[in-house]
Amino acid sequence: MYSSPFLNILPSLDVHGHTRETVIYPVSDFINDNIKLKNNKIVIIHGIGYGILSSEIKRVFSKDKRVKRLYISSENPGCTVIELKM
Repeated sequence: MYSSPFLNILPSLDVHGHTRETVIYPVSDFINDNIKLKNNKIVIIHGIGYGILSSEIKRVFSKDKRVKRLYISSENPGCTVIELKM
């Protein structure tokens, strides 16, 4: 799979192996940490699979007040880019 240099320089969290029920906690903690570090974009690596993790991340964090915008990376559909409010 093609790896974008853009995605490689952003802080990232790999959530492979998590379930729909457990993925929210590490992502939420990662968002908090990156807000403190003043990073305005982060990448969540969830893989493609059946789309369970990506759909859960979108469902929960699209309504999160800390998140400005989130979208599936066009370079790598196994990653979600989250833009944070500063």
